[in-house]
Amino acid sequence: MGCHTIADVAERLPNDGAGHPRPQTFDPQPQELVMTVFGAYLRPRDRHASSSGLVELLGEFGFSPGAARVALTRLARRELVARIRHGRHVDYCLTARSRSVLDEGDRRIFTLARQREPLGKPDERWTVLWHTIPEDRRLQRQRLVRRLRFLGFGQVHDGAWVAAHDREGDVDAVLDELDLTRYAALMLATPAESVGVGSLLTRVWNLAELGSRYEAFVADFGDRDPAALDDRESFVLRTQLVHSFRLFAVLDPELLAEAKKLRIEITHLRGEHLQFEMQAVLLQQRKASAELRRVA
Repeated sequence: MGCHTIADVAERLPNDGAGHPRPQTFDPQPQELVMTVFGAYLRPRDRHASSSGLVELLGEFGFSPGAARVALTRLARRELVARIRHGRHVDYCLTARSRSVLDEGDRRIFTLARQREPLGKPDERWTVLWHTIPEDRRLQRQRLVRRLRFLGFGQVHDGAWVAAHDREGDVDAVLDELDLTRYAALMLATPAESVGVGSLLTRVWNLAELGSRYEAFVADFGDRDPAALDDRESFVLRTQLVHSFRLFAVLDPELLAEAKKLRIEITHLRGEHLQFEMQAVLLQQRKASAELRRVA
């Protein structure tokens, strides 16, 4: 899993001194925003997007053409996007690895708190992971930490993690991908009803801050009137909304029933229309080039 996934973005969030991220305003890096744009709008995932179109779209968020081009170059260098040349014209597309990462992200993001058993039911299994990873595999360890947070795990202490749901399949896949299976042990368990887990929850996850973050999210986006926005304003707002909401995949262990009440659907902001509008902007230069070649 490469740089500038949503789990990586969360690593930049300021924390409260105990390792819990604090809320912040919409402040993405250009590479992060490119991945959000690709993930939110490019369908199917193997479509191409013109370099000039992407530069124009990043300009809507205050990034200069130079900064946008540098971001695309760096993403290509990290093999998160691929550069495709058509004469003097350049397109970008997602690599197979990025498509896999974005698909994994969508599964996590758009199923938050859905189809889960109520917390505390006797058949609700938690996932406990222990690992002892040698220093020469520090990079894999860092990637594992990001992936665990993305799956809703909280750190109990060094090398010990817990998630409030059955994540066995997900963790097995991550450990295998990172070649760390031999250094880890996994257990599924049910919290004892005789001993409360409240102190553990507040130690591992900052639930009060999570609730405040959801409230701030709704305050920022819940009262917007899509009908009052033009296409450009709708695109900017929807992109900000999607980018901000995706961070909850890292922050939310899916414990708060109240969080479900605060969630809003991100598709209500003229989503279908905006997807076609977005694709038109991304492909406009490609169409113009094709037309020039036809009449030449």
